[in-house]
Amino acid sequence: MATIFTRIAQGEIPSYKCAESEDFYAFLDISPLAKGHTLVIPKHVEDDYIFHLDQKTYEGLWAFARKVAVALKNAVPCKRVGVAVLGMEVPHTHIHLVPLQTEGDMDFRKAKLQLQPEEMAGIAAKIFSEYEKL
Repeated sequence: MATIFTRIAQGEIPSYKCAESEDFYAFLDISPLAKGHTLVIPKHVEDDYIFHLDQKTYEGLWAFARKVAVALKNAVPCKRVGVAVLGMEVPHTHIHLVPLQTEGDMDFRKAKLQLQPEEMAGIAAKIFSEYEKL
């Protein structure tokens, strides 16, 4: 059975798409730490541990995440884009890209934001637009 992230990448479950390539997909986290918190996934590999990925997928995922992070920083005012790979919530490798003003913004224990769908869609569209420019 496909993971929820595979189903999102295949368009079976709606998402706020930020970027996409043939092999990778980026979308907004629905329970974000900060506005613009984005998840980056491989489309065709469902392994839940990033270090189990084959070399080509691993390197491609990071190259895609880098491009998404550049677009994210251009779209959402922040000092840095933080990166985390936890993989404990969904059994599908994913990279968290989180806009940061301080290091404390990367605390996954803090309360998540509750954003309106219109705001989420607007943020995703800005990131997607910046990604397309790269």
